[in-house]
Amino acid sequence: MTAESEQKSDQVISIENLSLTFQTSDAPVHALADIDLQVEQGAFVSLIGPSGCGKTTLLRVIADLETPTSGAISVNGVTPHEARLQRAYGYVFQAASLYPWRNIAKNVALPLEIMSLPKAERERRIKANLELVDLAGFEKKYPWQLSGGMQQRASIARALAVEPALLLMDEPFGALDEIVRDHLNEQLLQLWAKTSKTVVFVTHSIPEAVFLSTHIVVMSPRPGRIHEIIVNDLPAERTLDVRETPEFLQIANRVRAGLRASHSYDDIT
Repeated sequence: MTAESEQKSDQVISIENLSLTFQTSDAPVHALADIDLQVEQGAFVSLIGPSGCGKTTLLRVIADLETPTSGAISVNGVTPHEARLQRAYGYVFQAASLYPWRNIAKNVALPLEIMSLPKAERERRIKANLELVDLAGFEKKYPWQLSGGMQQRASIARALAVEPALLLMDEPFGALDEIVRDHLNEQLLQLWAKTSKTVVFVTHSIPEAVFLSTHIVVMSPRPGRIHEIIVNDLPAERTLDVRETPEFLQIANRVRAGLRASHSYDDIT
């Protein structure tokens, strides 16, 4: 294998010169423009930018939920459509999106039932992934009996149950209070370390992006472009205390400067 082929094999996501324009009744909406992005295996990549800049749209393109107008994209070396059919990724939405009439175990089991997996394999995956997100013992509870943070952890377990190499997360903690969000940030980082998944994570929060990521993609206002990709060289094992260190603050300031330079900062919350 040549050095070039080795480099390509490490790329989970490859995006080149990608643009997307929505055709509406009154005028076209230019959502994304000239996106170039390579995501390597095992990376934790956060997309940050103002509301409406195309972060979620880009995530949906990767997931084959939106179709680009131009450009090229591959996921695990195939088209997003083929990757979706292969169940190559798990998707975690902003809301937990759990069915209220199904208990937690049955919510996690839903994609496994669709895959027609044998009952024993379904039960193994349910047990393993609920343990992974620290929800063992809550299998028979219903979503309304759990806190918002626990519901979102159940949603993550459901996404992991299909055993994807890639996890796509669209502001999964955005609606939670700061204390719960901090706790889930720590748990997510531990989960990432245990599973070695590749993660693409949408956020509005600079501290969250810096705490979680190996790479931070700063996006400009619509049409969404990549203004800068910042490599985060903080130690892989992090606790919340790292947020008080000069190294953390330096990276956060660089993200903030990138948002200002791209005219995004005033819209960040």
